[in-house]
Amino acid sequence: MRIFAPNHVVAKSRFWYFVSQLKKMKKSSGEIVYCGQVFEKSPLRVKNFGIWLRYDSRSGTHNMYREYRDLTTAGAVTQCYRDMGARHRARAHSIQIMKVEEIAASKCRRPAVKQFHDQIFRTAAKHSGAASDEHF
Repeated sequence: MRIFAPNHVVAKSRFWYFVSQLKKMKKSSGEIVYCGQVFEKSPLRVKNFGIWLRYDSRSGTHNMYREYRDLTTAGAVTQCYRDMGARHRARAHSIQIMKVEEIAASKCRRPAVKQFHDQIFRTAAKHSGAASDEHF
């Protein structure tokens, strides 16, 4: 099970929340063997991510699919949490991420993600010279 959380304490708490929903199990009758961070295979390449989630709003429970561009899965999930907080006022504890998947450019649906597919991005050259001491 992949849990996205800011630290291991929250991750363990979310794990027991999800396990108790799936199976008849409590924290006192189980044991977490390992809790660790999973690192990305290629963190220097920009990828498209599709995130399927469920969240509780003031009016009910809603299912959602969202797309983000980021270097890592964790970065895309962080964007999702912040975006859901900004657009829908959803707190992190009310959001359940069901699936995160890297998607091909041809499979993207959202125009906010598709607008960056055919563009060539260039960054400014890195200034490696020493800083000048000139004062005006």
